[in-house]
Amino acid sequence: MPSSNKPIIRLITFKQTKTSPYALGVLDHSLEKIIPLDTLKIQCNDMQTLIQMWNPALKDKLEQAILNTQGTLHLDTIIKAAPIPHPFAEIICLGINYLDHAKESAKFKKEAFDGTRQEAVYFGKRVSEALPDGGTIPAHAHLTQKLDYEVELGVIIGKDARNVARKDAFEYVFGYTIINDISARDIQLKHKQWYFGKSLEGSAPMGPWIVTKDAFAFPPKLEITSRVNGQLRQKSSTDLMIFDIAYVIEELSAGMLLKAGSIISMGTPSGVGMGFEPPKFLKKGDTIVCNIEGIGTLRNTIGDSMDS
Repeated sequence: MPSSNKPIIRLITFKQTKTSPYALGVLDHSLEKIIPLDTLKIQCNDMQTLIQMWNPALKDKLEQAILNTQGTLHLDTIIKAAPIPHPFAEIICLGINYLDHAKESAKFKKEAFDGTRQEAVYFGKRVSEALPDGGTIPAHAHLTQKLDYEVELGVIIGKDARNVARKDAFEYVFGYTIINDISARDIQLKHKQWYFGKSLEGSAPMGPWIVTKDAFAFPPKLEITSRVNGQLRQKSSTDLMIFDIAYVIEELSAGMLLKAGSIISMGTPSGVGMGFEPPKFLKKGDTIVCNIEGIGTLRNTIGDSMDS
């Protein structure tokens, strides 16, 4: 788990009222209160901008605040936002990046699977606004009857990355969050690709915050789970990815610029709804709880319309 005795930096985006602007904070040592960054004279209310500003002095200032400052806002009194509510680019997602999920995916699609995967599968997930911890996921029942969940490790890029060698990949990671890659399976099958079925409004729950990379060894070896209505559905470890973080950063940066603040979602383990016999797709009122060891818990509920 933590790679040093220094305090763990957990960065959160929030609002104090529905109409107030976004603000940034860091969780204090109690993990129940927030120290707003503006009280530390850090004038920044956008996570992507903060990532671009990041330097050793800023990191040290936040560590000292966690050690010495009591938070002024309780988590129960603020309105959580996704850590990056409005990504400046599509989330880069990995498909079929755990072997057991590859097997269940092939079975659902009635395809043969030879037990190997030679190349990584990448796709973009369009996100106009990421949902926060506690947010309601629209059911989109007029479009899909096969809405599914996928707990995934989200990797946040810390500085512009181009032509990065695998051995240097850790230098380009800022931190980690949890992503639930909500997926409309019938739309995916209908269109023979994943873009639309992965990009319905409200299909990108993210949070509850970003934990900076120094909290973990690299690559992180963390238990990853999901539960639906309290029933354990997915349980695995992030060290079981077919293509790990360093591989992905090296491969992608060889052909594109990964800008600071970019988000990579590293794929999901087995246990998604389509993998059951019969499938267990999501319905109105279902609660999905995603957890990644050392990061936290992301909890969301299925609503019944775009405006839920």
